[in-house]
Amino acid sequence: MHETLSDWLALREPADVAARSAALTRAVVEKLPRDRPLRAVDLGTGTGSNVRYLSRDLPAEQEWLLVDRDPALLAEAARSLRPLRSTVVETREMNLGVLEPDIFSGRDLVTASALLDLVSETWLRALADECRAASTTALFALTYNGRSHCSPEEPEDEMIRELMNRHQRQNDKGFGRAAGPDAVDIAERCFAAAGYHVRREPSDWVLTPDARELQRQLVEGWASAAREIAQEQTSVIDDWLRRRLEHVDANRSRITVGHEDLAAWLRS
Repeated sequence: MHETLSDWLALREPADVAARSAALTRAVVEKLPRDRPLRAVDLGTGTGSNVRYLSRDLPAEQEWLLVDRDPALLAEAARSLRPLRSTVVETREMNLGVLEPDIFSGRDLVTASALLDLVSETWLRALADECRAASTTALFALTYNGRSHCSPEEPEDEMIRELMNRHQRQNDKGFGRAAGPDAVDIAERCFAAAGYHVRREPSDWVLTPDARELQRQLVEGWASAAREIAQEQTSVIDDWLRRRLEHVDANRSRITVGHEDLAAWLRS
């Protein structure tokens, strides 16, 4: 399982980097202290891709706490970040289903990537409250927003998208029922209610024909989720998948997947 997840995270990292809002990252950096080492926590860090992306734009002196439930992924993240200069990395193995205040205490920045659509509204409210209690700035990248588009189009594309979104909303990864495509809207409300100014920017994946393996795994994942929701439609879903993979293999497939980045800083 670890190898599969690690491979998936490595496969998607270039698409993540290309998609993220550089403008929103800069806006967050402007809110952070520069007269002392920056203290940040990365939630659900995986192999550390979020830290690799942010470290280049953050103040030179950085102290990171990487939090994840998978010790193998944490070890991989720590190894990959060793070459970063003036960066101290600490890891903590933790199930984030219940947020512990000490991981926020004293932090200047709370961040995560591709996490918020997996968690519940209750969890998002708790996250905003913990950030407020610690007076931190927040940046959450690459939250799926429920939108996608495939080219060439197939008649079942919209059906598959709707089934996949239903699957996301019924999912529970240990955080309660997932907010799924509604996560960015919910997070904005929660942070605004906690006294934050919130800013959102699009960070869509735009996958060109050369991203064959990422496209392949993406549409196979969509089909698997759709089958779980609508087993009676299995033959239709399988036929859709066959045609989508033919497009991928023929180098004519383009897929856009909607994401958003969200930043929040305390109102003056």
